Amino acid sequence: MNPPDPKITLIVTGGTLDKDYQTTTGELMFCETHLPEMLQQANTTLSIQTHIPMLKDSLDMTDFDRQCIAELCEQADTDSIVISHGTDTMVETARMLSDTLILNNKTIVLTGAMRPYRLGHSDAMFNLGTAIMAAQLADAGVYIAMNGELFQANQVSKNHQKGVFELNV
Repeated sequence: MNPPDPKITLIVTGGTLDKDYQTTTGELMFCETHLPEMLQQANTTLSIQTHIPMLKDSLDMTDFDRQCIAELCEQADTDSIVISHGTDTMVETARMLSDTLILNNKTIVLTGAMRPYRLGHSDAMFNLGTAIMAAQLADAGVYIAMNGELFQANQVSKNHQKGVFELNV
């Protein structure tokens, strides 16, 4: 029996969501992605195709990294794409994707977390669930799903003082 065709493409790029505490140095670092564990914990029944092109802090992302993300979006076999991303430059990546991609009916939703999943009391699971649902229901376009809200790529900014994403006014 063949596996079902993927319904969602998940592109994992790192960010706070995937960071872990390194006990010997006290630093937050990347060991592996936590997304498969999170999806299993959520008991999702969706067929999800996962790509892990990088595990980076978004402050370390380059134009080359963003181009790699864009190419994965263009090559995706699905119309629903979720990108896990660090929150510091998530808006920059979303805007680049919105400005450069020919969407061809694709819905791309970026999400992340303000606190690492592994440290507990994180918004990671909530944001991931919101992004997966939004990628299936929103019109074609590029969005950011954070704090229970869905923002169009060109209408959002991160409020660093409050630690939330807000609609540009």
